[in-house]
Amino acid sequence: MAEVSEVLMSVLSTIRVPRPGDRVHKDECALSFSSPESEGGLYVCMNSFLGFGSQYVDRHHTRSGQRAYLHISRTRKAPKEDEENSGSGDPPKKKPTRLAIGIEGGFNVEQEQYEEEVKVVLFPDRQEVTSDDLATMPDLVRERVSLAMAGLMSADSVSHALQVQQWDGEVRAESRHAVKLKQLDNGTKIPPSGWRCEVCDLQENLWMNLSDGRVFCGRRYFDGSGGNNHALLHFQQTGHPLAVKLGTITPDGADVYSYDEDDMVLDPKLPEHLSHFGIDMMTMEKTEHTMTELEIAVNQRVGEWEVIQESGATLRPLSGPGLTGMKNLGNSCYLNSVMQVLFTVPDFQSKYVSNIDKIFDEAPSDPTQDFKTQVAKLGYGLLSGEYSKPAPDPGEGSEPSSEPRGDQVGIAARMFKALVGRGHPEFSTNRQQDAQEFLLHFINMVERNCRSGVNPSEAFRFLVEERIVCQQSQKAKYTQRVDYILQLPVPMDQATNTEELQEAERRREEADSSGAPPPAPVRACIPFTACMAALSEPETLTDFWSSAAQAKTTATKTTRFASFPDHMVIQVKKFTFGQDWVPKKLDVSIDVPDTLDLTALRGTGQQPGEELLPEVAPPPLMTPDVEVKAPVLDDSTVSQLCEMGFPLEACRKAVYYTGNTGIDAAMNWVMGHMDDPDFSAPMVLPGTSSAPGTTPTESVSEEHLATIVSMGFSRDQATRALRATSNVLERAVDWIFSHLDDLESMEVSEGGRSAAESEGSREPPPGPKVRDGPGKYELFAFISHMGTSTMCGHYVCHIKKDQQWVIFNDQKVCASEKPPKDLGYLYFYRRVTE
Repeated sequence: MAEVSEVLMSVLSTIRVPRPGDRVHKDECALSFSSPESEGGLYVCMNSFLGFGSQYVDRHHTRSGQRAYLHISRTRKAPKEDEENSGSGDPPKKKPTRLAIGIEGGFNVEQEQYEEEVKVVLFPDRQEVTSDDLATMPDLVRERVSLAMAGLMSADSVSHALQVQQWDGEVRAESRHAVKLKQLDNGTKIPPSGWRCEVCDLQENLWMNLSDGRVFCGRRYFDGSGGNNHALLHFQQTGHPLAVKLGTITPDGADVYSYDEDDMVLDPKLPEHLSHFGIDMMTMEKTEHTMTELEIAVNQRVGEWEVIQESGATLRPLSGPGLTGMKNLGNSCYLNSVMQVLFTVPDFQSKYVSNIDKIFDEAPSDPTQDFKTQVAKLGYGLLSGEYSKPAPDPGEGSEPSSEPRGDQVGIAARMFKALVGRGHPEFSTNRQQDAQEFLLHFINMVERNCRSGVNPSEAFRFLVEERIVCQQSQKAKYTQRVDYILQLPVPMDQATNTEELQEAERRREEADSSGAPPPAPVRACIPFTACMAALSEPETLTDFWSSAAQAKTTATKTTRFASFPDHMVIQVKKFTFGQDWVPKKLDVSIDVPDTLDLTALRGTGQQPGEELLPEVAPPPLMTPDVEVKAPVLDDSTVSQLCEMGFPLEACRKAVYYTGNTGIDAAMNWVMGHMDDPDFSAPMVLPGTSSAPGTTPTESVSEEHLATIVSMGFSRDQATRALRATSNVLERAVDWIFSHLDDLESMEVSEGGRSAAESEGSREPPPGPKVRDGPGKYELFAFISHMGTSTMCGHYVCHIKKDQQWVIFNDQKVCASEKPPKDLGYLYFYRRVTE
């Protein structure tokens, strides 16, 4: 022990006590998904606080020279008999009655019970030092090491800090409007029942404004259901802030919402405010679910296997290499589904998994913050099979299930999720997201991190050819753009079961008028051929500026493929807007084929004898001597569009280009420009931005330049982004990520100027690198979405493995009996080789 004491004394200066702000990784290995519960436990460096599994700790010791590690090992305790309620007949768990986590009445975040063993291990000889051993060592060693051990064990781990351990969704603040709320003396009296929305006649989710007594339907709930936003629109028109949900009023209170404060609130004068409109709070009974009850119900449904079980069949669990489940980290099913599919693509496998040793050897000192390392770690975790093991039984005292559960230990991609979501306003949260948007976000990150070297995103990259023909001059214009996803329109008017749909709508209207329960919904059946026909048919442009006619005229635009990628991603455009502009999901069944031939959609370029439109820029909207001023936009129209989920910059452009003529015109502009590459890019007024190749005179902030350059972009690219966004850093960052394809073509010379600006350069910059080949494909994966909005619900994916369809539902991996190929959202095809 004296020898060990001497070793500890020699490394005492390297042993640190965690301080506030230190990142302590004591739950997960930086290079694998090992944890203290894994075989061999976890070794936490007592200097950098990085965690390593038993297979990687020697590597870290060799590279860093650190010798002292805190070894944490946990083994699961067997559940006590009284915890299992054996023979008592009592329910095993209490049903939650409070929208909260970790407090009485809320969701029970059960912490597994473990036996924990902690000791210091000294490398390279792996000498072990326990707390008892420290008691026999010199005071200086004992105090320093004991303090470091205690600090590490008491510090919040990074993964712990990323999770919500205790949250109460029912704690409501008193509204600042409640005490001095002005109520109109308009004679309005509210009956005790029979309420309807004044706009759409909806009979549920109704809110009475406490200022004027008017009744409107509420906003859509976070799961996509609910009203049509008419109570919100009433607030925007009148400014009356408080509303009470009818049907929740009881002598104990009611649901009160403040639109101005954008939250559920308390109204201490609620009895007085209700009495003003003839409502006696003491005699009211609850007839509707409160917002808390609705949220609890939805939270209890999330993750239920029955929701996505195929036709009620008992699915056979699978395990092994490439069959590893992923834990849901709180609405992370969109990420799980996308990454499962991507690591089925050979390009991603060879880039990150085949080279994993080289990637780990070249990793920086903190691999938890390195994109390439964390992607390789995730890929190896999914493909190796090391974590594809059945989850432990809930308890040895419980009755064994007669059916296979399908749950795996799986992997929890916390480091990966935190890294790819860092700085993003949506993917950094625990809210549900659109799988298609995440796929593009991840591809953008791959593009930025693979500027020099093999780029697996090239497997999806293709060129789109757009041919625009001026109807007045019959001259054409050809442009090409890069894309990664083919968006497939859904022509509802081509449904093959139109009569059945009309009959279902008639029965629904009858049920609404009679108060009867609504009939079972009928799903529209749309032929895949009709979707492809809608994709390929020419689009009419009614406001096209023709350089030949030197005026605005009508043109037709035809879209074709200029190249075919190795892997084709197709997104079914299921999300649209109703006649009242309320977002909705189309409930459709599309007979998506197993094989696909897109050869007929290949572009041919300029036709023999075809005349091209002159390369002349359209005239400016204002003369150069007129000072360009910021436009005056109708803020209410902009906010209404934003409430529908459109990007702010797109909403501003819609209002600007329609001349503040109202919501209908602006919405028409939005629907007509949603596929524009710069749809959500910052708005640049005509005459204020520079065309490519010119040099604006305005200077840019050196501090902003340095910030963007530190993200991996060149100085020229950063300058261009700042000049396009009036030197606003946040807008410049958004702009640069939405113009990656344009920036990729900017060659940077040694002098710091782009090749296009270099005097000696006369050749145009090279275009983006794309692969090309035959346009014949076979389906190998698809991602399905359940719910009424991409921002809620649940995602699962089906992947074809060795001619067998496999369903990946977070931690559950099973053989698919009837893959619902007609109900997918994203489809993944690979090229068929002859």
